[in-house]
Amino acid sequence: MDGTRFSVDCPSRLLFEQIADKWSMMILTVLSEQPTRFNELKRRLEGVSQKSLSQTLRRLERNGLITRQVLHTTPISVEYALSPMGVTLLMPFRALYRWTCENMAEVEAARHAYDERTAA
Repeated sequence: MDGTRFSVDCPSRLLFEQIADKWSMMILTVLSEQPTRFNELKRRLEGVSQKSLSQTLRRLERNGLITRQVLHTTPISVEYALSPMGVTLLMPFRALYRWTCENMAEVEAARHAYDERTAA
């Protein structure tokens, strides 16, 4: 694998797409605290639609990053948790989140400067 080039058939491209989107990162962050039911996830992720949440949870489960457990309650509910492989993503995700917090002011300044240059 050539580390400087992503070929069209590179499997990492699809995996990046499936784990580095905003909902996936937010879901994994919420699940890092504790196993969580679907409706609680929906409440914690302001703006996510039920469809987007369901699709993202399925992708994360398919990729082995979360587990899904049916709880035999009345009514039946489902709880999601990080899998052992999902836990391995916490350190890089936290580093990325920390970077965004530390650099947000500089990013905003760059955006503002860009917008002013391109508006002229």
